Order: sequence, then C-alpha cells, then structure tokens
Amino acid sequence: MQSGGVTRVESTDLQRQAANREKRLVALSSVLAAVFLTGIKLGVGIWTNSLGILSEAAHSGLDLVAAAVTLWAVRVSGHPADRDHTYGHGKVENLSALFETLLLFLTCAWIIYEAFRRLFSPEPVVVDASVWAFLVVITSIVVDVSRSRALRRVAEKYGSQALEADALHFSTDIYSSLVVLVGLAGVRAAAAFHLPVLEKMDALAALGVAVIVVWVSFQLGLRSVRDLLDAVPRDLPERMTGLIRSVPGVARVIQLRVRRSGPDLFADVTVAAASGLPLERVHAIADAVETAIRDAHPRADVVVHVEPDAAGTEGMVAAVRLQASRLGLAAHAVRFYERDARRSVELHLEVDEGLSLDEAHGQADRFEQALRRELPGIADVVTHLEPVGDGSAACRAEAIPAGRIHDAIAEFLAGEAIAAQPHDLQVQRLADGLSVSLHCALDPGTGIRDAHDLTERMERFLKARVSGVARVVVHTEPRDA
Repeated sequence: MQSGGVTRVESTDLQRQAANREKRLVALSSVLAAVFLTGIKLGVGIWTNSLGILSEAAHSGLDLVAAAVTLWAVRVSGHPADRDHTYGHGKVENLSALFETLLLFLTCAWIIYEAFRRLFSPEPVVVDASVWAFLVVITSIVVDVSRSRALRRVAEKYGSQALEADALHFSTDIYSSLVVLVGLAGVRAAAAFHLPVLEKMDALAALGVAVIVVWVSFQLGLRSVRDLLDAVPRDLPERMTGLIRSVPGVARVIQLRVRRSGPDLFADVTVAAASGLPLERVHAIADAVETAIRDAHPRADVVVHVEPDAAGTEGMVAAVRLQASRLGLAAHAVRFYERDARRSVELHLEVDEGLSLDEAHGQADRFEQALRRELPGIADVVTHLEPVGDGSAACRAEAIPAGRIHDAIAEFLAGEAIAAQPHDLQVQRLADGLSVSLHCALDPGTGIRDAHDLTERMERFLKARVSGVARVVVHTEPRDA
C-alpha cells in the first residue's frame, strides 16, 4: 500500500514537471512573438503616421509586458508548496492576470484620448495607408492566430489562467487588427474617391480597438479577482457533490469546500458513512471519493474525512429499504445485531404473493447481494419472505445454546404436511427475550403464500413451546434438487 502511494506521488511529480516545462516553453514563445510584433508595428506606425497601427503597437507592447509577466508567473507557480505557501504558488497566475488587466486599461485610456484628439482636431492628420501598413497588420493577424491557438491549447490542457489570459491578449489582437485594416481601407478609399470624411476612419478604428480591449480586460480582471477571493463557478460544488454521492458507501455529504489556486483545485470533503464499518472499508470509501473527484478534475488536491452517519442504525435501515425498493421489493421489521465484532441484519422482505418459493428466493438472493455491496460490514443477512409486515430496531445480542429450540423445530415439522429442511439455526439473547433465526429449505414449487403460512405457524409454535422466545425469523429457500 505504501509502495503504491510512493509510486503515485512520483508519477504526479513527473507529470507536474512535464506540465511546467511545456507551459514555460509556450510562454517564452509568446514573449518572442510579442517582441517581433511590437517592433514591426511601431516602426511602420511611425513611418505611416497611422494611429490605428500605433495603437496596435502599444497594444502589442502591452502584450510583450503581459507575456513576460506570464512567463514569470508560470515559472513561479510551478514551484512546489513550501513552509510559507502551504497551498503552493498557484495564486501568482491570478495576480499576473490582474496586473495585465490594469496595463490594458492604461493603454486603452491613451488610445481613446488620442483618437478623440484626432477626430476633433481642426487640422487634418496625414496617414500613409501604404502597402507596408497593410502587410504589417496582416502579418500581425497570422502571428496572433498561431500564438493564441498554442496558448489556449496548453491553457486548457493544464488549467492555467495565466496562459489563458495571454491567449486572450493575442486573440484580442486579431480582432483589433481587423478593425485597423478597416481603418486603413477607409483612408485609401478617401484618397481614391475624394471623400475626406473617410480619413477619420483611422481614428474610429482605434476607438474600436479600445472598446474591444476594455471589454475583454474587464472580464479578465473580474475573473482574476474572483479567483483571488476563492470564488468558484456556481455549478462546481453542485457537480462535485453529485460525484461524491455516487460513490458506494457514502450516506451523505456533510461538508464540501472548494478553492482554486492557479491551475490547481483544492477540495476538503467530509462525508458520512454507515457506523460500524471496518477501518479498511472506511479507507476504501475515502479513496473512492478522492478518485471520483480526480477523474473529473485531474489537478485536484483532495482531502476526505469520513464520519459515522449521525443517523446511526436509522441510516443503515434506510439503506436496506433503498436496496429493496431498487429491486421492486419492500423491506420492514429490520433489525441489526452486533456480536463478537460481527454485524448481522434480519428483516422481512415483501414479495409478490403470486410468486413460487423458487422465484421469491431468487429475488431475495439478488437483494442480499446488493445489500452486501452497499454495506460491506454486514456479516450475515437473514430475510423472511412475506407479503406484509412492519418494524425496525437495533440491539446488542448474546449467543446461547440452541438445543431446546432445535428440538422444538423438529417437533413442529413432524406434524406438518409440507416437507421442510431447517438449517443455520441461530439463537440470541436480547433485552426483551430470545431471538431465533433459521433457514428452511422447501420444495421449489411451493407457493409463497404457503411458505409464509408455514413460517407463521412455526413462529407461533416456538413462542408457545419454548418460554422466553420473543422473536422468530425464518428464511425460506428452495430445496436443492
């Protein structure tokens, strides 16, 4: 068990190292792309005096800063948890995204100011919408498409908000560059068709860029603040609770706390399981809960605490009845016994009156198998087949010799017309008297009503013949051919 745990930890460490390496490489490539785009846009923008291209250069310059911050954030967030950062360094990615948002807002403020100055300036501003201007914008679009796809792919693969923010920057550049193309086309059209009003298209295009960037920046900043405040998507706890409830053995979810730190998800889970389960079973339930969450969220760090169900025996009674209802049956008169660290359950199982004993016993077998899977701590299950009944309880039991009961059963069956083979007789002393349970093999063709009537007569006979008998449970089953 320990060896498997060490292997799993080592495998996880190797996966994290590979993920951090891939994230750093894609972040570095974004820095180089931003350097290239900023340089050509700035040079062509100054040469052509195009505010649209200059605003794009400023935007790309901001992308350069953002890409550098992203590279730094990815490097730092990949460091393992230490004494001062017990949850790791993932929040650095959220901080870098928030910093990038502030830079975007500052750039947009300058672009909007300069655009309005040019729109309302009495003197015309000469813009050279040359072929070079078009080429630099088209080149920018090609590079932006390539980088945004690469960044988004790695961001989605590893859940990196910093890389997602960087991908958003390059995606924004694509749309803003298209707006600049429209502005440059307007300037060319103004010269070709002698329409001076179209010369303002460059400034209008810059305003379009600013509007796009402001909106995207606001969304990015809002997400960063929410993550820093440990907010999670509203449906995440709901979906995770559903996953936990689907784990066999989990009676209910007591508490679930979830928080994000960069690409990592931390979940603290407290669940209730049936009381009295062996330690191995409790540990298996905790492992199953952790596995269910990790399957849905591979970067999740999960801590599971299992508590005994506050409902106690009532919770297990509910589990018995639930298993019966899933098979179209009904269970009542459910009692749990604890003796020598073993737990057993006796119950009355309602079946269709028209069934033969063989058919009814088949349903009882399926029910018992399902119940053992749901409550692995149960050592013995004794079902009494009947059409009707009610009652449930739980108590401590003490085994006693069954000689008198065995003789009384033999005496009863000697006077019955139905041939029966009793076995697995158990007698236990309870607070209110003796509890007798046994299995009784009958002919497979016996009707369930006849089998039930036989057990009722046996119960009355034993209570009358042996003093102190308070309860009799007879499990009828088909006799082997």
